[in-house]
Amino acid sequence: MKYHNITKADMLNGEGLRVVLWTSGCSHNCPGCHNAITWNKDNGLLFDDAAKEEIFCELEKDWCSGLTLSGGDPLFPESRETIAELVKEVKEKYPNKTIWCYTGFIWEELIPQMEKDKNLETIINNIDVLLDGKFVLRLALEKLQYVGSSNQNIIDVKKSLESDKKILYIDNNKWLEGEE
Repeated sequence: MKYHNITKADMLNGEGLRVVLWTSGCSHNCPGCHNAITWNKDNGLLFDDAAKEEIFCELEKDWCSGLTLSGGDPLFPESRETIAELVKEVKEKYPNKTIWCYTGFIWEELIPQMEKDKNLETIINNIDVLLDGKFVLRLALEKLQYVGSSNQNIIDVKKSLESDKKILYIDNNKWLEGEE
């Protein structure tokens, strides 16, 4: 897998200050995407042990809330094996840190795929928050928290798996109506 960047002390891509891995590879090609440079899976740097150690070094810091996976699309099929290994290791080493994952895929299409795709199953079972859905330019709103367009969801993965239905972690529709 290749990646474009690792950002540190990021406060825009999840709760708290986080380390963010920007992966290469995305098949969604959303018009208006803020990070179209990451679409090509062959662009960027090889994700190796040094990159992993850079992430772990940040996760060691008390102020770091956790890891966010963005891109590109971290759930791009060719990236799933590496992402599965990474999230499993992060959860084992840093059980009190949260993992947030952005994807253009939606919850309802990912869950049925888990049975056939063990890497996807490992990813879903080790992340805390999934931000799903393609970016849709005509639905873009600046008021949204953590996502760019109103069709995207911020899902509490653990509660959703336990209840066998999608449970929102943050409901941006309430937020837009003036509630917090």
